[in-house]
Amino acid sequence: MRLSLFLAASLFVVGLGAVAGGTLGPIALQSQDATGHIRTLTTTGQLDLTNPFFADLGTNGRRCSTCHLPDQGWTITPAGVQVRFVDTDGLDPIFRNNDGSNCQDADISTTENRRAAFGLLLNRGLIRIGLDVPADAEFDILSVDDPYNCPASFTSPLASASMYRRPLPSTNLPFITAIMWDGREPSLAHQANDATMGHAQGAPLTPDDQQAIVAFETTLSTAQADDDDAGSLNAAGAQGGPRALSQQPFFVGINDPVGLNPNGEPFDPRAFTIFNAWATLNGSGSQVVARRAIAHGQEIFNARTFTISGVAGLNGQTFASGVTVPASFTGTCTICHDSPNVGNHSVKAPLNIGLTDASRRTADMPLYTLRNKATHARVLTTDPGRAMVTGKWADIGKFKGPILRGLAARAPYFHNGFAATLEDAIEFYDQRFAIRLTALEKADLAAFLRSL
Repeated sequence: MRLSLFLAASLFVVGLGAVAGGTLGPIALQSQDATGHIRTLTTTGQLDLTNPFFADLGTNGRRCSTCHLPDQGWTITPAGVQVRFVDTDGLDPIFRNNDGSNCQDADISTTENRRAAFGLLLNRGLIRIGLDVPADAEFDILSVDDPYNCPASFTSPLASASMYRRPLPSTNLPFITAIMWDGREPSLAHQANDATMGHAQGAPLTPDDQQAIVAFETTLSTAQADDDDAGSLNAAGAQGGPRALSQQPFFVGINDPVGLNPNGEPFDPRAFTIFNAWATLNGSGSQVVARRAIAHGQEIFNARTFTISGVAGLNGQTFASGVTVPASFTGTCTICHDSPNVGNHSVKAPLNIGLTDASRRTADMPLYTLRNKATHARVLTTDPGRAMVTGKWADIGKFKGPILRGLAARAPYFHNGFAATLEDAIEFYDQRFAIRLTALEKADLAAFLRSL
Protein backbone atom coordinates (compact mmCIF):
# COMPACT_ATOMS: atom_id res chain seq x y z
CA MET A 1 0.00 0.00 0.00
CA ARG A 2 1.13 3.55 -0.64
CA LEU A 3 0.84 6.25 1.96
CA SER A 4 -1.43 8.17 -0.39
CA LEU A 5 -2.99 10.11 2.47
CA PHE A 6 0.23 12.12 2.69
CA LEU A 7 0.16 13.40 -0.89
CA ALA A 8 -1.67 16.62 -0.07
CA ALA A 9 0.72 17.49 2.77
CA SER A 10 2.13 20.99 2.92
CA LEU A 11 4.27 23.09 5.22
CA PHE A 12 2.45 25.33 7.64
CA VAL A 13 3.68 27.52 10.47
CA VAL A 14 1.25 27.97 13.34
CA GLY A 15 1.11 31.25 15.21
CA LEU A 16 0.11 29.99 18.64
CA GLY A 17 -0.07 26.55 20.13
CA ALA A 18 0.73 24.31 23.05
CA VAL A 19 4.42 23.74 23.56
CA ALA A 20 6.19 23.02 26.82
CA GLY A 21 3.53 21.44 28.99
CA GLY A 22 0.91 24.03 29.82
CA THR A 23 2.48 27.09 28.21
CA LEU A 24 1.45 28.56 24.88
CA GLY A 25 3.80 29.83 22.24
CA PRO A 26 4.79 29.51 18.58
CA ILE A 27 4.94 26.12 16.92
CA ALA A 28 7.03 26.13 13.75
CA LEU A 29 6.85 23.02 11.61
CA GLN A 30 10.32 23.87 10.37
CA SER A 31 12.92 24.29 13.10
CA GLN A 32 16.67 24.64 13.32
CA ASP A 33 18.64 21.79 14.81
CA ALA A 34 22.35 21.18 15.34
CA THR A 35 23.17 20.64 11.65
CA GLY A 36 20.35 22.19 9.63
CA HIS A 37 16.56 22.23 9.76
CA ILE A 38 13.95 19.58 10.53
CA ARG A 39 10.56 19.90 8.86
CA THR A 40 7.13 18.37 9.42
CA LEU A 41 4.36 18.12 6.85
CA THR A 42 0.72 17.39 7.66
CA THR A 43 -2.05 15.96 5.51
CA THR A 44 -4.28 18.84 6.56
CA GLY A 45 -1.75 21.58 5.88
CA GLN A 46 -1.89 22.92 9.42
CA LEU A 47 -1.88 21.79 13.02
CA ASP A 48 -5.32 21.47 14.55
CA LEU A 49 -4.65 23.01 17.97
CA THR A 50 -8.11 21.96 19.12
CA ASN A 51 -7.05 18.32 18.87
CA PRO A 52 -6.86 16.54 22.26
CA PHE A 53 -3.16 15.96 21.54
CA PHE A 54 -2.69 19.58 22.70
CA ALA A 55 -5.32 19.50 25.47
CA ASP A 56 -4.84 19.21 29.21
CA LEU A 57 -6.71 15.94 29.80
CA GLY A 58 -5.03 14.89 33.02
CA THR A 59 -4.58 16.19 36.55
CA ASN A 60 -0.92 17.26 36.57
CA GLY A 61 -0.81 19.78 33.72
CA ARG A 62 0.71 17.45 31.13
CA ARG A 63 -0.46 17.07 27.55
CA CYS A 64 0.74 14.80 24.74
CA SER A 65 2.65 17.85 23.51
CA THR A 66 4.54 18.06 26.81
CA CYS A 67 6.88 15.28 25.68
CA HIS A 68 6.35 15.40 21.89
CA LEU A 69 7.62 18.68 20.44
CA PRO A 70 8.08 19.34 16.70
CA ASP A 71 11.40 21.14 17.07
CA GLN A 72 12.82 18.14 18.95
CA GLY A 73 11.73 15.50 16.43
CA TRP A 74 8.35 15.12 18.17
CA THR A 75 10.04 13.84 21.31
CA ILE A 76 12.15 15.70 23.90
CA THR A 77 15.85 16.39 24.15
CA PRO A 78 17.98 17.09 27.23
CA ALA A 79 18.80 20.55 25.87
CA GLY A 80 15.11 21.37 25.51
CA VAL A 81 14.26 19.98 28.94
CA GLN A 82 17.07 22.00 30.53
CA VAL A 83 15.71 25.23 29.04
CA ARG A 84 12.30 24.43 30.49
CA PHE A 85 13.82 23.76 33.89
CA VAL A 86 15.57 27.14 33.93
CA ASP A 87 12.53 29.00 32.60
CA THR A 88 10.14 27.53 35.19
CA ASP A 89 12.46 26.82 38.13
CA GLY A 90 11.80 23.13 37.52
CA LEU A 91 8.01 23.50 37.78
CA ASP A 92 7.03 22.89 34.12
CA PRO A 93 4.51 20.01 33.91
CA ILE A 94 7.18 17.70 32.53
CA PHE A 95 8.78 17.77 35.98
CA ARG A 96 6.37 15.52 37.84
CA ASN A 97 7.24 12.89 40.41
CA ASN A 98 4.96 10.18 39.04
CA ASP A 99 7.44 9.34 36.26
CA GLY A 100 9.65 12.33 35.43
CA SER A 101 11.90 12.02 38.47
CA ASN A 102 14.52 9.39 39.10
CA CYS A 103 12.27 7.99 41.83
CA GLN A 104 8.62 8.55 42.64
CA ASP A 105 9.27 9.60 46.24
CA ALA A 106 12.04 12.09 45.36
CA ASP A 107 12.25 15.31 47.35
CA ILE A 108 11.30 18.10 44.94
CA SER A 109 10.70 20.82 47.51
CA THR A 110 13.49 23.14 46.31
CA THR A 111 15.09 24.06 43.01
CA GLU A 112 18.30 22.20 43.79
CA ASN A 113 16.38 19.16 45.01
CA ARG A 114 14.41 19.19 41.78
CA ARG A 115 17.60 19.48 39.74
CA ALA A 116 18.89 16.30 41.40
CA ALA A 117 15.54 14.49 41.38
CA PHE A 118 15.05 14.97 37.64
CA GLY A 119 18.66 14.18 36.71
CA LEU A 120 17.92 11.49 34.13
CA LEU A 121 15.26 13.63 32.48
CA LEU A 122 17.58 16.63 32.38
CA ASN A 123 20.71 14.80 31.25
CA ARG A 124 19.34 12.05 28.99
CA GLY A 125 15.72 12.93 28.30
CA LEU A 126 14.50 9.78 30.07
CA ILE A 127 11.09 9.04 31.57
CA ARG A 128 10.74 6.40 34.29
CA ILE A 129 8.63 3.37 33.36
CA GLY A 130 7.53 1.07 36.18
CA LEU A 131 6.36 -2.41 35.22
CA ASP A 132 5.48 -5.47 37.25
CA VAL A 133 7.11 -8.81 36.51
CA PRO A 134 4.42 -10.84 34.69
CA ALA A 135 2.76 -13.39 36.94
CA ASP A 136 3.79 -16.28 34.69
CA ALA A 137 7.31 -15.01 34.02
CA GLU A 138 10.13 -17.48 33.45
CA PHE A 139 12.34 -15.38 35.71
CA ASP A 140 12.31 -13.40 38.89
CA ILE A 141 14.25 -10.37 40.05
CA LEU A 142 16.85 -11.66 42.45
CA SER A 143 18.31 -8.27 43.38
CA VAL A 144 18.72 -4.70 42.19
CA ASP A 145 21.60 -2.28 42.55
CA ASP A 146 19.73 1.00 42.27
CA PRO A 147 21.46 4.38 42.68
CA TYR A 148 18.06 5.90 43.50
CA ASN A 149 16.70 3.12 45.75
CA CYS A 150 13.58 3.30 43.64
CA PRO A 151 11.49 0.14 43.34
CA ALA A 152 8.52 0.47 41.03
CA SER A 153 6.48 -1.06 43.84
CA PHE A 154 7.23 -0.21 47.46
CA THR A 155 5.06 -3.04 48.75
CA SER A 156 6.93 -5.73 46.82
CA PRO A 157 10.25 -4.27 45.59
CA LEU A 158 11.47 -7.32 43.65
CA ALA A 159 8.15 -7.88 41.86
CA SER A 160 8.61 -4.83 39.65
CA ALA A 161 11.25 -2.75 37.92
CA SER A 162 11.84 0.95 37.29
CA MET A 163 13.25 1.49 33.82
CA TYR A 164 14.30 4.73 32.17
CA ARG A 165 13.50 5.28 28.50
CA ARG A 166 13.34 7.98 25.83
CA PRO A 167 9.87 9.08 24.67
CA LEU A 168 9.52 7.89 21.08
CA PRO A 169 8.61 10.38 18.32
CA SER A 170 4.90 10.83 17.68
CA THR A 171 5.47 11.30 13.94
CA ASN A 172 5.95 9.03 10.90
CA LEU A 173 3.67 6.57 12.70
CA PRO A 174 2.22 4.85 9.59
CA PHE A 175 5.62 3.16 9.27
CA ILE A 176 5.82 1.63 12.75
CA THR A 177 5.30 -2.08 13.40
CA ALA A 178 5.72 -2.07 17.19
CA ILE A 179 4.39 0.54 19.60
CA MET A 180 6.71 1.54 22.46
CA TRP A 181 10.32 0.35 22.83
CA ASP A 182 9.15 -3.00 24.20
CA GLY A 183 6.13 -3.32 21.89
CA ARG A 184 3.74 -3.53 24.83
CA GLU A 185 0.93 -1.40 23.36
CA PRO A 186 -1.55 -3.17 21.05
CA SER A 187 -2.64 0.00 19.22
CA LEU A 188 -2.02 3.74 19.03
CA ALA A 189 -5.45 4.37 20.55
CA HIS A 190 -4.60 2.15 23.52
CA GLN A 191 -1.24 3.90 23.89
CA ALA A 192 -2.89 7.34 23.94
CA ASN A 193 -5.23 6.18 26.68
CA ASP A 194 -2.45 4.63 28.76
CA ALA A 195 -0.34 7.77 28.38
CA THR A 196 -3.18 9.97 29.57
CA MET A 197 -3.91 7.80 32.59
CA GLY A 198 -0.24 7.26 33.43
CA HIS A 199 1.92 10.21 32.38
CA ALA A 200 -0.86 12.80 32.79
CA GLN A 201 -2.55 11.02 35.73
CA GLY A 202 -5.93 11.49 34.10
CA ALA A 203 -9.15 9.58 33.62
CA PRO A 204 -9.57 7.21 30.67
CA LEU A 205 -10.00 8.95 27.34
CA THR A 206 -13.28 8.79 25.51
CA PRO A 207 -13.20 6.70 22.33
CA ASP A 208 -13.63 9.91 20.32
CA ASP A 209 -10.59 11.51 21.97
CA GLN A 210 -8.51 8.39 21.41
CA GLN A 211 -9.36 8.31 17.74
CA ALA A 212 -8.80 12.05 17.35
CA ILE A 213 -5.29 11.79 18.81
CA VAL A 214 -4.45 8.87 16.52
CA ALA A 215 -5.88 10.71 13.51
CA PHE A 216 -3.70 13.73 14.30
CA GLU A 217 -0.50 11.75 14.93
CA THR A 218 -0.84 9.77 11.71
CA THR A 219 -1.01 12.95 9.61
CA LEU A 220 2.56 13.90 10.52
CA SER A 221 5.57 13.27 8.33
CA THR A 222 8.94 14.50 9.63
CA ALA A 223 12.48 14.48 8.23
CA GLN A 224 15.60 16.59 7.99
CA ALA A 225 14.97 19.20 5.28
CA ASP A 226 18.36 20.80 4.81
CA ASP A 227 21.93 20.48 6.01
CA ASP A 228 24.24 23.34 6.91
CA ASP A 229 26.95 21.96 4.63
CA ALA A 230 25.00 20.14 1.91
CA GLY A 231 22.10 22.55 1.57
CA SER A 232 18.63 21.37 0.56
CA LEU A 233 18.33 17.59 0.93
CA ASN A 234 16.02 17.29 -2.07
CA ALA A 235 18.23 19.26 -4.46
CA ALA A 236 20.18 17.91 -7.42
CA GLY A 237 18.08 14.77 -7.69
CA ALA A 238 18.15 13.80 -4.00
CA GLN A 239 14.92 12.72 -2.31
CA GLY A 240 15.47 13.88 1.27
CA GLY A 241 12.98 15.83 3.35
CA PRO A 242 9.47 15.03 4.53
CA ARG A 243 7.60 15.28 1.23
CA ALA A 244 9.37 12.33 -0.40
CA LEU A 245 9.08 10.43 2.87
CA SER A 246 5.33 11.08 2.97
CA GLN A 247 5.02 9.29 -0.38
CA GLN A 248 7.26 6.35 0.52
CA PRO A 249 5.55 2.98 -0.15
CA PHE A 250 5.25 0.78 2.92
CA PHE A 251 3.54 -2.37 4.11
CA VAL A 252 4.26 -4.74 6.97
CA GLY A 253 7.04 -7.05 5.82
CA ILE A 254 8.31 -4.86 3.00
CA ASN A 255 11.96 -5.72 2.25
CA ASP A 256 12.10 -8.14 5.19
CA PRO A 257 15.40 -10.08 5.21
CA VAL A 258 14.06 -13.41 6.56
CA GLY A 259 11.31 -14.14 4.04
CA LEU A 260 8.42 -12.40 5.80
CA ASN A 261 7.55 -10.16 2.85
CA PRO A 262 3.91 -11.14 2.06
CA ASN A 263 4.57 -10.56 -1.65
CA GLY A 264 7.47 -12.98 -1.64
CA GLU A 265 9.88 -10.34 -2.91
CA PRO A 266 13.57 -10.85 -2.01
CA PHE A 267 15.40 -8.65 0.46
CA ASP A 268 17.35 -5.76 -1.05
CA PRO A 269 20.17 -4.61 1.24
CA ARG A 270 20.17 -1.22 -0.50
CA ALA A 271 17.23 -0.09 1.60
CA PHE A 272 18.15 3.59 1.33
CA THR A 273 18.08 5.28 -2.07
CA ILE A 274 17.49 8.88 -0.99
CA PHE A 275 20.90 10.20 -1.99
CA ASN A 276 21.75 7.99 -4.97
CA ALA A 277 21.90 11.03 -7.26
CA TRP A 278 24.64 12.60 -5.16
CA ALA A 279 27.07 9.73 -5.50
CA THR A 280 28.26 10.88 -8.93
CA LEU A 281 28.20 14.66 -8.51
CA ASN A 282 31.10 16.47 -10.14
CA GLY A 283 32.92 19.43 -8.69
CA SER A 284 35.15 20.41 -5.80
CA GLY A 285 33.02 23.04 -4.05
CA SER A 286 32.30 22.52 -0.36
CA GLN A 287 28.60 21.85 -0.95
CA VAL A 288 29.31 19.19 -3.59
CA VAL A 289 31.88 17.56 -1.32
CA ALA A 290 29.35 17.49 1.54
CA ARG A 291 26.71 15.92 -0.72
CA ARG A 292 29.10 13.23 -1.93
CA ALA A 293 29.98 12.49 1.71
CA ILE A 294 26.29 11.94 2.52
CA ALA A 295 25.93 9.63 -0.49
CA HIS A 296 29.05 7.74 0.61
CA GLY A 297 27.55 7.37 4.09
CA GLN A 298 24.39 5.94 2.55
CA GLU A 299 26.51 3.44 0.60
CA ILE A 300 28.28 2.37 3.80
CA PHE A 301 24.93 1.88 5.54
CA ASN A 302 23.59 -0.15 2.61
CA ALA A 303 26.59 -2.17 1.54
CA ARG A 304 29.35 -2.35 4.15
CA THR A 305 29.40 -5.96 5.36
CA PHE A 306 30.40 -7.27 8.76
CA THR A 307 29.76 -10.28 10.96
CA ILE A 308 26.42 -10.28 12.78
CA SER A 309 26.40 -12.59 15.77
CA GLY A 310 25.09 -12.74 19.31
CA VAL A 311 21.92 -10.77 18.50
CA ALA A 312 19.09 -12.39 20.43
CA GLY A 313 15.94 -12.39 18.35
CA LEU A 314 17.91 -12.76 15.11
CA ASN A 315 20.86 -15.14 15.32
CA GLY A 316 19.75 -18.74 15.71
CA GLN A 317 16.10 -17.76 15.34
CA THR A 318 13.64 -19.69 13.15
CA PHE A 319 10.96 -17.43 11.71
CA ALA A 320 7.41 -18.10 10.48
CA SER A 321 8.75 -18.08 6.93
CA GLY A 322 10.77 -21.21 7.77
CA VAL A 323 14.06 -19.33 7.54
CA THR A 324 16.56 -20.09 10.30
CA VAL A 325 19.17 -17.39 10.74
CA PRO A 326 22.68 -18.73 11.43
CA ALA A 327 24.42 -18.07 14.73
CA SER A 328 26.87 -15.96 12.76
CA PHE A 329 26.57 -14.51 9.27
CA THR A 330 27.74 -11.63 7.11
CA GLY A 331 25.30 -8.78 6.67
CA THR A 332 24.81 -5.01 6.50
CA CYS A 333 23.18 -2.34 8.65
CA THR A 334 20.02 -2.85 6.61
CA ILE A 335 19.50 -6.39 7.89
CA CYS A 336 17.91 -4.75 10.93
CA HIS A 337 17.07 -1.35 9.39
CA ASP A 338 15.27 -2.76 6.37
CA SER A 339 12.20 -0.54 5.82
CA PRO A 340 13.02 1.33 2.60
CA ASN A 341 14.11 4.93 3.25
CA VAL A 342 12.67 4.74 6.78
CA GLY A 343 15.12 2.56 8.68
CA ASN A 344 13.11 0.61 11.23
CA HIS A 345 12.26 -3.08 10.90
CA SER A 346 9.22 -3.67 8.72
CA VAL A 347 7.92 -6.45 10.97
CA LYS A 348 7.76 -6.60 14.75
CA ALA A 349 11.27 -7.78 15.60
CA PRO A 350 12.58 -6.93 19.09
CA LEU A 351 16.32 -7.53 19.30
CA ASN A 352 19.01 -7.54 21.97
CA ILE A 353 22.19 -5.91 20.66
CA GLY A 354 23.79 -5.66 24.09
CA LEU A 355 22.84 -2.12 25.11
CA THR A 356 21.66 -3.22 28.56
CA ASP A 357 24.58 -5.51 29.38
CA ALA A 358 26.22 -4.97 32.74
CA SER A 359 29.47 -4.11 30.96
CA ARG A 360 27.81 -0.98 29.51
CA ARG A 361 26.16 0.15 32.70
CA THR A 362 26.77 3.75 33.74
CA ALA A 363 26.62 4.97 37.33
CA ASP A 364 23.22 6.64 36.83
CA MET A 365 21.50 3.39 35.79
CA PRO A 366 20.12 0.59 37.98
CA LEU A 367 21.41 -2.95 37.51
CA TYR A 368 18.97 -5.84 37.84
CA THR A 369 19.97 -9.43 38.52
CA LEU A 370 17.41 -11.72 36.90
CA ARG A 371 17.23 -15.45 37.66
CA ASN A 372 15.76 -18.12 35.44
CA LYS A 373 13.24 -20.04 37.54
CA ALA A 374 13.94 -23.34 35.79
CA THR A 375 17.70 -23.32 35.26
CA HIS A 376 18.74 -20.76 37.90
CA ALA A 377 20.88 -19.03 35.27
CA ARG A 378 21.42 -15.36 35.96
CA VAL A 379 21.55 -12.25 33.77
CA LEU A 380 22.59 -8.77 34.83
CA THR A 381 20.85 -6.01 32.90
CA THR A 382 20.04 -2.32 33.22
CA ASP A 383 16.63 -2.89 31.60
CA PRO A 384 14.87 -6.25 31.12
CA GLY A 385 13.23 -4.86 27.97
CA ARG A 386 10.46 -6.87 26.33
CA ALA A 387 10.80 -9.59 28.97
CA MET A 388 8.79 -7.36 31.33
CA VAL A 389 5.91 -7.67 28.84
CA THR A 390 6.11 -11.32 27.82
CA GLY A 391 7.77 -12.86 30.86
CA LYS A 392 10.07 -14.78 28.51
CA TRP A 393 13.69 -15.36 29.50
CA ALA A 394 14.67 -15.12 25.84
CA ASP A 395 13.23 -11.59 25.63
CA ILE A 396 15.55 -10.03 28.22
CA GLY A 397 17.20 -6.90 26.82
CA LYS A 398 15.16 -6.86 23.61
CA PHE A 399 13.92 -3.60 22.12
CA LYS A 400 12.58 -2.46 18.79
CA GLY A 401 14.68 -0.43 16.38
CA PRO A 402 13.12 3.03 15.92
CA ILE A 403 12.50 4.94 12.71
CA LEU A 404 15.69 6.72 11.65
CA ARG A 405 14.19 9.83 10.06
CA GLY A 406 14.69 13.18 11.81
CA LEU A 407 17.63 11.92 13.85
CA ALA A 408 19.57 15.19 13.92
CA ALA A 409 16.91 16.94 16.01
CA ARG A 410 16.43 14.33 18.70
CA ALA A 411 19.69 13.34 20.37
CA PRO A 412 20.52 11.32 22.46
CA TYR A 413 20.03 7.91 20.94
CA PHE A 414 18.90 4.37 21.86
CA HIS A 415 16.13 3.62 24.35
CA ASN A 416 18.22 4.81 27.31
CA GLY A 417 20.01 7.78 25.74
CA PHE A 418 23.24 5.76 25.88
CA ALA A 419 24.71 7.58 22.86
CA ALA A 420 24.88 11.35 23.28
CA THR A 421 25.63 11.90 19.58
CA LEU A 422 25.30 10.05 16.30
CA GLU A 423 29.09 9.65 16.35
CA ASP A 424 28.72 7.86 19.70
CA ALA A 425 26.04 5.59 18.25
CA ILE A 426 28.27 4.75 15.29
CA GLU A 427 31.16 4.02 17.65
CA PHE A 428 28.95 1.60 19.60
CA TYR A 429 28.06 -0.35 16.47
CA ASP A 430 31.62 -0.27 15.18
CA GLN A 431 32.90 -1.85 18.39
CA ARG A 432 29.94 -4.17 18.97
CA PHE A 433 30.20 -5.76 15.51
CA ALA A 434 33.91 -5.19 14.83
CA ILE A 435 33.10 -3.33 11.61
CA ARG A 436 36.45 -1.49 11.61
CA LEU A 437 35.24 1.71 10.03
CA THR A 438 37.86 4.30 9.19
CA ALA A 439 37.62 7.83 10.57
CA LEU A 440 36.43 9.06 7.17
CA GLU A 441 33.80 6.31 6.93
CA LYS A 442 32.50 7.19 10.39
CA ALA A 443 32.29 10.86 9.45
CA ASP A 444 30.42 10.13 6.21
CA LEU A 445 28.08 7.70 7.93
CA ALA A 446 27.27 10.36 10.54
CA ALA A 447 26.66 12.89 7.75
CA PHE A 448 24.17 10.49 6.13
CA LEU A 449 22.32 9.78 9.39
CA ARG A 450 22.12 13.50 10.19
CA SER A 451 20.51 14.04 6.78
CA LEU A 452 17.66 11.64 7.35
